Amino acid sequence: MQNEISVIRTAILAEEQNLRRKEELEKTIPVLKQKTETLKTTVSEQTAETAASLGQIKEKRAQTAAMANELRFADQRAAEACAKEYENQKTALRQALKQAEDRCNENEKRIAAMSAAIETLTKALSDMPETDIPAVQAEAESLALQRLQTLKNKDAVIGRLAPNEKILAALRKNGEEQDKLEKQYAWVKALSDTANGTMAGQEKIQLETYIQQTYFERILIRANRRLLVMTDGQYELKRREKTESKSGQSGLDLNIIDHYNGTERDVKTLSGGESFKASLALALGLSDEIQASAGGIQLDTMFVDEGFGSLDEGSLDHAMRALTGLTEGGRLVGIISHVSALKEKIDTQIIVKKDRDGGSRVQIKLD
Repeated sequence: MQNEISVIRTAILAEEQNLRRKEELEKTIPVLKQKTETLKTTVSEQTAETAASLGQIKEKRAQTAAMANELRFADQRAAEACAKEYENQKTALRQALKQAEDRCNENEKRIAAMSAAIETLTKALSDMPETDIPAVQAEAESLALQRLQTLKNKDAVIGRLAPNEKILAALRKNGEEQDKLEKQYAWVKALSDTANGTMAGQEKIQLETYIQQTYFERILIRANRRLLVMTDGQYELKRREKTESKSGQSGLDLNIIDHYNGTERDVKTLSGGESFKASLALALGLSDEIQASAGGIQLDTMFVDEGFGSLDEGSLDHAMRALTGLTEGGRLVGIISHVSALKEKIDTQIIVKKDRDGGSRVQIKLD
């Protein structure tokens, strides 16, 4: 609607300008014609003056000739003075004639220019279409009504502007708060991902696991002292730094180093007896670490349950030597097993036998 009003308003202004132009042209043409007639009269008068000047020159020349015949000068000086006076008159008349000719040429140029302007204006006036005044007035009235309606709409829009500005201010404030929350969420999420071990492109290590790694490394150092003894220096435990699965957690997995062939492999590849030795070494290493770091806590008693049946005779001897070493300082080490070969290696035994009625009997054997 606003665009249509602007177009119609522009059309009205153009029509009004054409009307004013037409009126100006109608007023200008008679004036130009009058000026042309005046210039023609002036040229005619100046032409007459020029002709009169030429006649005067001829008359003066005739008078000069007659005077030359009639006058008799007393001496040459008087004649020369008279001749000089006539010469000055002649020069003045020539200058007047030159000025008259110049004015005549200038007036002729002005007449030509005025004629061309009259012809151009006459042509423009003939080509200009006639304006339908009643239609223009009707259109102006319609535009006036539209203008009133537009002003009413404007007032209504202004009335809605203040509440909308308040809503906009509230939205901007909420947007700023949301930006702050998003920034806080970004660094909290990064901290959470780091703590939970889910940071993209990084090792999948949880904060808890990261802390456990420190103790795990210390436990492994102590456990390897036992394992090297039990395996004659063949095996050594090592924490695996990277997980095989990209999505899985890492940090507490184990590899086994075989010093006999210089290889490193997953601890799961150990045989049953080797796994028992590794487990026993870890348990003993954990015991040592607890005593070393728990502020004076002493583990006076330790029980080892089963697993000895998977060991050969040599491995069993190594395991027993490691366990015997734990008894130094008055510590009690209990072995729970059904392996008969252990009976010869254990001095004090608690033998549990099952009765036929479902009960059991305990027998203590001291060597």
